[in-house]
Amino acid sequence: MGFLDNYEASRERLERWLKTYPTGRIETSIVEFSADKGYVLVEAKAFRHEDDTRPAAIDFAYGYQGAYQQNMKRWFVEDTVTSAIMRVQQLVMGGAERSTKEIMEQVEKTSAKVANTDKEYDYWTTKFGEVPSYKTEEDMEAAGVPTLASGVAEIATQLGGQLVAEAPQCRHGHRIFRSGNSAKTKKDWANYSCVGRKPDQCDPIWLVLTSDGTWKPQV
Repeated sequence: MGFLDNYEASRERLERWLKTYPTGRIETSIVEFSADKGYVLVEAKAFRHEDDTRPAAIDFAYGYQGAYQQNMKRWFVEDTVTSAIMRVQQLVMGGAERSTKEIMEQVEKTSAKVANTDKEYDYWTTKFGEVPSYKTEEDMEAAGVPTLASGVAEIATQLGGQLVAEAPQCRHGHRIFRSGNSAKTKKDWANYSCVGRKPDQCDPIWLVLTSDGTWKPQV
């Protein structure tokens, strides 16, 4: 079994998404960007249906320009947006590794001969052997130098996606999440409201705020 056998190609994932949720949609936004430092953090939200008001899942992708091959550096933002979309689609659908085959191919092909960038060197005066280099990825990790593969793993841990519970339904369709603050009691409130019109509208499902800051159905 090869290294890439468990990873799905981007086109395959997109086709699976369109087949599973033909009216679904994806929304992306740039959370943080630095042209000088060459990195971007992208958020992607997945909606199963075009009229859903709450996303089914939220995920992130981090792009670092220095990790890209020279001919791909100018496209690192676009590639990161695509990566965020692919990740959140998998989070909703399941059935494959979060990263795509194209991304993991980059990880597999990245050279392990990377100098330790914690220290800056003057290459005009530096003698041969003074700049550390590594023959294998294991040697780099043993020396404490982060590799692209370990970086991807760390990002996946810190920016893991969140699978959001689907809004409950009534006979009128998916309910809408509403929240606010009561002018009378000065307390926050939330519920899942029916989209039907009065007098045929279903009763709302009231929620209570738990100690961990999330809304749960009122028992």
